[in-house]
Amino acid sequence: MALQQIVEQTVTGFGYDLVEIERSAGGLLRVTIDLPWDPQAGERFVNVEDCEKVTRQLQYALEVEAIEYKRLEVSSPGIDRPLRHEKDFERFAGQVIDITLKAPMGAAAGGQVAANRKKFRGTLERVQAADGTPGWQIVWSDEPEPKPGQKVSRKRAPAPLQALGFTLDELRDARLAPIVNFKGRGDASPAAAGD
Repeated sequence: MALQQIVEQTVTGFGYDLVEIERSAGGLLRVTIDLPWDPQAGERFVNVEDCEKVTRQLQYALEVEAIEYKRLEVSSPGIDRPLRHEKDFERFAGQVIDITLKAPMGAAAGGQVAANRKKFRGTLERVQAADGTPGWQIVWSDEPEPKPGQKVSRKRAPAPLQALGFTLDELRDARLAPIVNFKGRGDASPAAAGD
């Protein structure tokens, strides 16, 4: 049985989602797990006991299948969780994310974006295309964040919002933006950050 299949069966067998598998130099095998998204239950997080349980079972399964590794690390996805599948984007719609495109798309944003720009940070939104197919867009403002203690005039007009539509095939990488906010991730919107 292949490594991907063994790990996926073990992780999903315990009721977790497999976020990613990474093999590094020196024999490190890193497995990232998350709890499945349930809109009724709200946001739930992987804890140390979850990682221990999966680690013990994976050690046994990998030994039985004779998969070579020197060190196994099972962890939660962290604050910069990668977004890989459609269900990840659905789960984190409305959150601030970082995306990197495979090819620059500056001309697609109405000429307001540098033609060679590939990286964007903004709020993820679900949109409907003109032909009715569902899609995604990222909405951002290029206005710099005020420095702590800096007074911002309420009379100054805010920078206009910009939007860029994309498909998952056009992405090289997508992650939750690593925003540290001790009040919780729900308050980490660009509007809340500017107040």
